[in-house]
Amino acid sequence: MASRIRARRLLTEQGWLEHQELTHEGGIITAIDPITDGDPARDVELLVPALIDGHVHGGAGVDVMDSDGNALATLSMAKAAEGVGAFLATTVTAPLPEIEQALARIADGVAHGMPGAELLGCYLEGPYFTPDNKGAHDQALFRELDIAELTHLQQLARGSLKVVALAPEKPNAIASIHHLAANGVRVMLGHSAADHDTTMAALAAGASGLVHCFNGMRGLHHREPGMVGAGLVHPTAWLELIADGHHLHPSVLKLCHCCAGQRLLLVTDAMRAAGMPDGHYLLGNYRVEMKNGVVRTDTGGLAGSTLTLLGAVRNMVQLANVPLDEAIAMASLAPAKMLGIADRLGSLAVGKQANLLALTTELNQQHIWVAGREINPTDLSSLFSGSRVNQDAQESLCI
Repeated sequence: MASRIRARRLLTEQGWLEHQELTHEGGIITAIDPITDGDPARDVELLVPALIDGHVHGGAGVDVMDSDGNALATLSMAKAAEGVGAFLATTVTAPLPEIEQALARIADGVAHGMPGAELLGCYLEGPYFTPDNKGAHDQALFRELDIAELTHLQQLARGSLKVVALAPEKPNAIASIHHLAANGVRVMLGHSAADHDTTMAALAAGASGLVHCFNGMRGLHHREPGMVGAGLVHPTAWLELIADGHHLHPSVLKLCHCCAGQRLLLVTDAMRAAGMPDGHYLLGNYRVEMKNGVVRTDTGGLAGSTLTLLGAVRNMVQLANVPLDEAIAMASLAPAKMLGIADRLGSLAVGKQANLLALTTELNQQHIWVAGREINPTDLSSLFSGSRVNQDAQESLCI
């Protein structure tokens, strides 16, 4: 049965359309038409594509690495509560058996489906990094790049391994990039001490872009532009940004927008503390502390975030003066293009999946639909009820 949504403003790839009615049926957008009946009533103020979080470790007290079979479903609902219609479950450096188990769980989750945001697959962040700029990754667990091992992990993932992050200065990096790219896996570069030329060589070999640009890599220097400089000037490199006001200064957000524009990918890099009280948590096996919503390691380094993707969109508008349509595209169309799924997700167009997000003019979430199914607000609120959000439960969830 067809459903219709009357919007005061609706965002397409061509820009905003005023007073539009979107029709969807069977999970697919079937029509977008001007409202001409003279009735001033509108169901929603702003109708935009549901967001895509391409780099998220956890939230609502759960982590992608958790062995709990309900962790991914909980994260799926938490993401939907934040305006996200699809996400990549992101791992962290851990012993190889734990990574293998996580890949298998994610593959099962993709196959069986999720109750909220769609699980697109896995983003393998670690263990192929170097000690410099390691962030909250345990360098004792770093591994060398080996194509046989990568092939084994791909087989475990059963087609759900979408992104692998690595440090391009590691031995066998270029061969590994060739192998992964040839198999349809995106390679992102980060947690690395690579210089400009090494980064450029990796991008030329088929790497797709940079993991959370500026964080976990050499900074921009006028004589050695480093990984950041390479990413900013490379014509096709995608740049992840954690726009939470802590990882990147507003002027850096503006710089990235000026240089990279449509190549920017807003991500949360959120971990299990997102939506939870301050306290100690685990990021994989790494103990971190959240104070005032900012998560740090025991040495003071940032360790993921508690950002929401809709919050990142607001921050790009408010802190970096990015037009709203561009900021939304950084969190929807851009990740869809990077992952090669823009024919299905990322924008509102006839024939695409009905992943829809209704916002107020203040950019607060009103409704979300995933494949045409509205995620009930009562289902979302129940996720955060009871022990998940009280201080007494915190230690059992975190340590």
